[in-house]
Amino acid sequence: MRLDQRLHELFPGTSGRTFKQWLERGRICVDGAVVRRGDVTVAPGARVELGTPRASFPSLLRLVFEDDDILVIDKPPGLLTIATERERERTAYRLLAEYVGAHGGSASAARRGGPRLFIVHRLDRETSGLLVFAKSPGAKRRLQGQFEARNVERRYVAVVEGVVRESEGTMRTRLRESRALKVHRTRSRSEGREAITNYRVIGRGPATTLLELSLVTGRRGQIRAQLTELGHPIVGDRASGARHDPVRRLCLHATRLAFTHPRGQRVVFESPVPPTFAAAQRIAPSSRMKV
Repeated sequence: MRLDQRLHELFPGTSGRTFKQWLERGRICVDGAVVRRGDVTVAPGARVELGTPRASFPSLLRLVFEDDDILVIDKPPGLLTIATERERERTAYRLLAEYVGAHGGSASAARRGGPRLFIVHRLDRETSGLLVFAKSPGAKRRLQGQFEARNVERRYVAVVEGVVRESEGTMRTRLRESRALKVHRTRSRSEGREAITNYRVIGRGPATTLLELSLVTGRRGQIRAQLTELGHPIVGDRASGARHDPVRRLCLHATRLAFTHPRGQRVVFESPVPPTFAAAQRIAPSSRMKV
């Protein structure tokens, strides 16, 4: 008997359109395996089941990579990585946790009581780009150990105000966080934490510079604070003194993430520079702009 005929027997009165949707969405299983075609022949004793709808990936995010251990996404600007006191619902973590919980996981995840999601690192709300999440406590420990040992390659691209004269360099400062969660430079050796960022000029506009930045340390707000201290705030960073916001976003994007996968192999993920950054580079010179 064909599968579509069997479905009509099992669910009398259900329309053919509904059967087609069930098949397309992977809801029909034959002996535990998802089947998406109604013309498949099924044995008389085969177990045909209607499962719950398969979770679709959140449309707000871009899936870069997923397996049983990790999940890598491209986060848009304006979205928190994880909840704060003011915002608990609309976060990348919340969207992905719901997806992973509904999507299912590996047999090992099932033995642990169901698929779960764990924070490994974060991006600021205004920053876009690559983020990795762990899907087990063990994967989280192995990834966070690499971040702590500075063995993770984290590369960003930023459009900054003014023309950076040096073609490359290193920003080395001590940063501290105020009670208002503002990140500032401190000259006291007893305060704050060391922050190190390498930069390289990859393009210059009339009054802007396109920089590639590589994190050595990963302090909160590190790149924004250091570029502001350098006299070249990121385009769109009004809170740090930027004068221009032509594309209505902070022009900072996490474009490369490389680390050792929890199972041992080295993996590299890349995200293209947002097309809107090209418009930000065309800012006209201003007499008030520092260059």
